[in-house]
Amino acid sequence: MDEKALAQKAKTGDKEAFAALYTLYKDKLYRYAYFKLGVEADAMDAVSDCVCEAYKYIRTLKKTEAFSAWVFRILYRSCSQLIKEQAQSREQEELNDNSASYTEDFLKAELSEALAILSEEEKDIVLLSTVAGYNSKEIGKILGIKHTTARSKLSRALAKMREFLE
Repeated sequence: MDEKALAQKAKTGDKEAFAALYTLYKDKLYRYAYFKLGVEADAMDAVSDCVCEAYKYIRTLKKTEAFSAWVFRILYRSCSQLIKEQAQSREQEELNDNSASYTEDFLKAELSEALAILSEEEKDIVLLSTVAGYNSKEIGKILGIKHTTARSKLSRALAKMREFLE
């Protein structure tokens, strides 16, 4: 069954259809939240909050073909709320994988540093594009900005990162 049909069934209260939608999106949602928040537990909390909100309000989804943008908008708000609650007092933790080699750790640290130089909006745009795989139109819908603005901000943010990494 395709995503649109699943979303339509989920809107009518079909729990299995909602579960199938969750299965389709859980990895992308988690990756976005993890790169946005930098801490595994926080990412899991944000995704959990997002899924609960999505389940609670699935009946309000106007266009079933817009499920993807809708659920990422909810996740974006969940992540933003977590950041506010933490009052940005927690230092960004390095991505940590004990089995990773020194080179991988170094690259992860550099990527984290490059992301840290971006504004929150730029970071969101870069992560939605590179991690979640959205195009500028979809990013515009998620963030509530024009797609042309999303495209130009993505270009500038990637240029900033490139310059930093060189």
